[in-house]
Amino acid sequence: MTPIGLGFRAMRGGAVVVAVAVADGSPRVVLSSFLPMAAEGDRLAFEPYTVAFEMDRGPDGTASVEAVAAVAEGRERQQRIAASGLAELVAGLRTEGNEPAVAALLVNRAEWITDVLAHSLSAPEHPPVAEGLAVRDAVRFALDQAGIETAEIDEKSLSERASDKMGVTQAELDSRIKALGADAGRPWRKEQKLACLAAWFALRHRHPELVEGPSSSGRVTSRPDP
Repeated sequence: MTPIGLGFRAMRGGAVVVAVAVADGSPRVVLSSFLPMAAEGDRLAFEPYTVAFEMDRGPDGTASVEAVAAVAEGRERQQRIAASGLAELVAGLRTEGNEPAVAALLVNRAEWITDVLAHSLSAPEHPPVAEGLAVRDAVRFALDQAGIETAEIDEKSLSERASDKMGVTQAELDSRIKALGADAGRPWRKEQKLACLAAWFALRHRHPELVEGPSSSGRVTSRPDP
């Protein structure tokens, strides 16, 4: 089995996931896909906090009992779908000879929010932030269910940390990640690039014994988004 790193970048409705293997020091993308958190047409699972924001408030202006229940139901659905989807994704990777050694979950400064529902109801621009936090929690749940070692990495400092640890400039690192997307196929936007770098960095940082070797070029393959 080839050890790989999995990188996850949350967004509304699910998470971008990129799997990276490293041979002789050179990264290779073996999967670029999307892990959904909602079935088609299931708005409550897709954006539970946006649904709650549109509901009537309680007598004191806070979340109603119905809104609290709706969010709880939506998030439970997200976790269930995420766990099932990740199990299927990992099974496919193993069939192709790849074994997840570590997962990297990108986080940001919004993690300080303690009462996500109250925060999402306080301003119309807050629900999208809450949706991202809910997706991250669903990814955490799925990874825990799958028994995969997980590293949480700050998105803002990832490039700088990776550049420092790998001994290359950020420009060189950006160029390398961009080149990996040339054969990975579309989409290869910011989200995929971040997930790719996170997976590579986590695999190298957590399991250096698996990736040591002289740098060399390698062909990139991927599975397209569904």
